[in-house]
Amino acid sequence: MKHKQPAIMLPEEGCTSVLLHACCAPCSSAIVEWMVQNGVRPTIFYYNPNIWPREEYDIRKNESQRHAESLGLTWIDGDYDHDAWRCGVSGLEGEPERGRRCQQCFRLRLTAAAQQARRLGLRWFTTTLASSRWKSIEQITLAGQQAEQAVPETRFWAQNWRKGGLTDRRAQLLRQYGFYNQRYCGCEFSFRAQNHPLLGQQP
Repeated sequence: MKHKQPAIMLPEEGCTSVLLHACCAPCSSAIVEWMVQNGVRPTIFYYNPNIWPREEYDIRKNESQRHAESLGLTWIDGDYDHDAWRCGVSGLEGEPERGRRCQQCFRLRLTAAAQQARRLGLRWFTTTLASSRWKSIEQITLAGQQAEQAVPETRFWAQNWRKGGLTDRRAQLLRQYGFYNQRYCGCEFSFRAQNHPLLGQQP
């Protein structure tokens, strides 16, 4: 009888360390817990220059750092260069959510994550973006693959972090830690979108 594979699997046997690109503390919480319980020590890389305004960025950053430090994990603050990010998505401002702007945004952020992983000597990197039901798993996977191709000696752990009960666990940990829970993905375009189907929803 063929055994069903678990919903979440290590990227390779013996994997004990990974760079985790974190978009926020709520999305990180259940993923980090799963990793630690399965013998993987994540280094958390907070790199989200898309977030607007700066006050929102700082709130999310501080919550991510608080979470990591409460667990004794290494936490790295990526640069907040919103102007550079705006240049990176120039011409795509009018794209809808899950359109070409989001694809480019994911690619920029995951390429930075891959570069950070290489600097630290970490083979694998992954992202909490793949925990959000409002994001396209296909776009995130493609962006991760593009990042690993752009940064030699790195591999993208393409995992759907919504599975394995982690979505429910995320909600539990959000309440347990009292996390700030944002209500939009982060960028000004998603915030300002008229009749946005996701506006006011949990990312």
